[in-house]
Amino acid sequence: MDDLDTQASGDAAVRHAASEPGGKPSFSMTNGGGADPTHQHLFHLAGAAPSHFDGGDLRGAVADNWSVLRGQQGSVYLARLAPGGVREPHWHPSAWEMNFVVSGRVRWSLVGPGGTGDAFEGKAGDLVFAPQGHFHYFENASDTEDLVVLIVFNTSVAEPDDDIGLVETLSAIPPDVLGAIFGVPADTFKAIPKNRDRVVIASKRKEPANG
Repeated sequence: MDDLDTQASGDAAVRHAASEPGGKPSFSMTNGGGADPTHQHLFHLAGAAPSHFDGGDLRGAVADNWSVLRGQQGSVYLARLAPGGVREPHWHPSAWEMNFVVSGRVRWSLVGPGGTGDAFEGKAGDLVFAPQGHFHYFENASDTEDLVVLIVFNTSVAEPDDDIGLVETLSAIPPDVLGAIFGVPADTFKAIPKNRDRVVIASKRKEPANG
């Protein structure tokens, strides 16, 4: 995956502003990356400009940047999580998700209807399926090696438009409601910041803002 490292350091890389309300990944093209100008069925994913986050980066081929996908109900992402990287816990109301581990080790957790859940680790060559509407997240299980995952959705819509994250969900619920649900004092949740921005890929190694 040398192309990923080369492109990530390029001047054309897109920086995601996590502090910008409503901010979302920007899947633009670089020289030699993105939709091929000559062949409409070819997309240079590894060479596309990444959106950077605290815990890694993300490249995507969606209807917005690859016209052949319009009306086809399909999109693809290439995610890289550095050691300590965590994909924000979330769910997709209208799409399932197929994840192929290209390299590294991954730790997965899923929660479905009826209290069903699953947690496990996977390695390069493994495939993980997240059913539509199931709450899930994954993280880099290695302390030294990057995790690279190829993610396929059955929707042509960009992921931020079909993604409900944990941060904006908890930010929308008052502490007294959370306290009643969990059976603990409301003060337990008053330290949760009111942050409606998408985190996407967080890092366990980043110091808290108040720390």
